Amino acid sequence: MKSSTYLTTVELSQRIRYTPATIRNQLKDNVLLEGTHYFRPFGGRKILFVWEAIERDMQPASGDSVAMAVAE
Repeated sequence: MKSSTYLTTVELSQRIRYTPATIRNQLKDNVLLEGTHYFRPFGGRKILFVWEAIERDMQPASGDSVAMAVAE
């Protein structure tokens, strides 16, 4: 069985350098999916984030990158 790293909102904010409020208000509602990136243990209010899923999805796939224009 593969082990996962579970993080609180504050712990996640320290790893990805976003404020806890940004994670709660923007990322959780628009980017992070319940059941994939986070869950509510025992059906409660507390949220635990799954670090491996977040880390995997933060980085674009190798073919998904867009070339940056060079300023001349």
